[in-house]
Amino acid sequence: MDQHTPHEGLGEGDALPGSRGEHVLQRLFATRDRAERFYERQVVDHLTPHMREFVARQEMVFVGTSDASGNCDTTFRAGPPGFVRVLDGRTLMYPEFRGNGVLASLGNILENPHLSLLFVDFFDDLVGLHVNGAATITTAYDAARRHGLADEDMTAPGRRAERWVKVEVEEAYIHCSKHIPLLVRQDRRQRAPEGRRPAGDDYFGVGQVKARPVERAREKAGKTAG
Repeated sequence: MDQHTPHEGLGEGDALPGSRGEHVLQRLFATRDRAERFYERQVVDHLTPHMREFVARQEMVFVGTSDASGNCDTTFRAGPPGFVRVLDGRTLMYPEFRGNGVLASLGNILENPHLSLLFVDFFDDLVGLHVNGAATITTAYDAARRHGLADEDMTAPGRRAERWVKVEVEEAYIHCSKHIPLLVRQDRRQRAPEGRRPAGDDYFGVGQVKARPVERAREKAGKTAG
């Protein structure tokens, strides 16, 4: 589901949550009745008190964005419980810290404000929460001045938020626990990665792959010169 159609409830023709595409497929695959029950029972246009409490104790979130042409990007954000701040039932904010400088998600938001958040509790309740909405980028100064978001320890100890993303909630609904794996928390400092490669910048070997054509070109140039 996405924000293509505003949440207007059922019984109003095609004024349903979600996109026209999902409604077409529901008819094609005969899932319309099940989908309507889900819309009616689970989809809201704000964060319920239970949703607000759930978000306030999560330590991670998956963020989905796309640019003006629809090219998508999914990223991951994490921090201590409460790093995503619920301002009220229709507004939340999360911090952006110093990264690789690409700013892919923020760049997408600049072109296309539609954003999706997926919170998943892998450790206790084994349930997820989808939050879709409209995002805007704000400075750390403005976040502190307007919303009091100045406590660094509430986001991530030792890191300073360079900017914040504000999300106006348009749609929120459950991700059921059926296929969510149960994970166990482990202190990363006590991990014993025996025989495992360290997760460095070139963990996936991209640097090596990109270096080969350059090396071959140099070898070829050297042979030609010789």
